[in-house]
Amino acid sequence: MQLNTVIFDMDGLLIDSEPLWNEASAYIFGHYGIHLTPQQYATTTGLRTKEFITHWFNHFKIPLQEADIIEKDLIDKVIELVLQKGKPMPGLSHIFNFFIDRNFKTGIASSSPRNLIDVVVDLLNIRPHLHTITSAALLANGKPHPEVYLNCAAELKAAPAECICFEDSFPGMIAVKAARMKCVVVPDPKISKELKWHAADLRISSLQNFNELLLQSLY
Repeated sequence: MQLNTVIFDMDGLLIDSEPLWNEASAYIFGHYGIHLTPQQYATTTGLRTKEFITHWFNHFKIPLQEADIIEKDLIDKVIELVLQKGKPMPGLSHIFNFFIDRNFKTGIASSSPRNLIDVVVDLLNIRPHLHTITSAALLANGKPHPEVYLNCAAELKAAPAECICFEDSFPGMIAVKAARMKCVVVPDPKISKELKWHAADLRISSLQNFNELLLQSLY
């Protein structure tokens, strides 16, 4: 089946926000005596905010009585940092122009809540190029469950076999494959050699490196 739809993850793929999530988490979690190492933080990359908070509060055996408040505070801090420091990932303009030139339908399927997605989309000036945006924040299941990708494809009126998806996290990659879509991963360079990425259809070091030859290799 012909590929005619592209769906992007957001955090860590389109915007360099993972360090900002780390900074915001350190600020919020520090009030509760939680201090994550970079290695610990990396193990929960790609989870939804509430899942991320619940995981680490349970890990450190801290009662989680204000989950909704902590979640809101964390999201508000990330939005503050994105507006202050947010920068596009290398190749952002290239990848959008590549698929615009080929008349692909384009969407975002993110684990982040919609208010954060909207801030990033406007900061990156990509809203005019998007046909839909879906968030997993309020779904019954987040990534690695495929629901957010299937919802995005449905809104784009695309069959899964017509979709190529770009991800940077392991849960995101599994979500794409579970949705039976083509998956291109752009992992953090520090972990890009790990064998787990072999589950993707294609692994690249930057969005800038994607080209027609690689697109054709996915058929």
